[in-house]
Amino acid sequence: MRLLTYTHNDSPNRLGAQVDDCVVDLAALAAHAGVELPGDLLSFIQAGDAAREAAQRLLDSDSADWPAEAVHQLAEVTLRAPLRPGKIIGVGLNYVEHVEESSRSLDTDKELPPRPVLFSKPATAVTGPGQPILHNADLTTQLDWECELAVVIGRTAYRVSEADAFDHVFGYSIVNDISARDQRRSGQWFFSKGQDSYAPFGPAVVTADDVPNPMDLDLSLRVNGVTKQKSNTRHMLFPIARLIADISSGVTLEPGDVIATGSPSGVGAGMVPPEFLTPGDTVEATVEGIGTLTNPVIDAR
Repeated sequence: MRLLTYTHNDSPNRLGAQVDDCVVDLAALAAHAGVELPGDLLSFIQAGDAAREAAQRLLDSDSADWPAEAVHQLAEVTLRAPLRPGKIIGVGLNYVEHVEESSRSLDTDKELPPRPVLFSKPATAVTGPGQPILHNADLTTQLDWECELAVVIGRTAYRVSEADAFDHVFGYSIVNDISARDQRRSGQWFFSKGQDSYAPFGPAVVTADDVPNPMDLDLSLRVNGVTKQKSNTRHMLFPIARLIADISSGVTLEPGDVIATGSPSGVGAGMVPPEFLTPGDTVEATVEGIGTLTNPVIDAR
């Protein structure tokens, strides 16, 4: 399933499933069938396999029987961030070429890290498809991009082995790990990466059963139509199963938490000369099978 959070005619946020060029309101479809499903994605994830299986049965039913009020044209709705995660855990230096460019341009260690490099973003950093990335020149002149595959946790994970890691994955999305490179503070990245709008997220969450191999997905990023990043998730230094095992060795991962799995090379700080985002720019982050997450950059002063 391709799950979306959307609004229609100024409605509150609703949970929908994309079917071709339409968005199907899952709670409304369920009510018509005499069953109940959550109306938001986080509650849907927390409801577990039963909710997902019920939704799939409804979507597999004859679409001629679906109520008109439950179906909207995709072009007629406004997409929002899929959910507000409890935790966003970022992974730094997870592609070998990015390790090299970071050591050259960001003063990080040139040696490959022996364990995943982890940091966090607050939920207040999340913004949705089409929503602005805030550029405040009073705080940064080095606003940068990073296209990343996002792993959405579906089951509570604590001390999970690599062999069992994928049993705890609900699905996949995209996070653009926006960073103010000149706001690192004594080596700490929280303010650099955690400001409002610094975690564009979406446009959808695709359930794990529809992503046969998340470790072989093309990903790319464009600024104003020009390709800046282009790679594949198979080049991760620490693959998804290792990340889940490492994080859950000491931090409980809960349903709806998001792991941003790291950026390939091609960030602005690594360009010669460096390139950074400015108001008026448009950023498009694409992951194969997930879609494209597009955000404008605006002046937030």
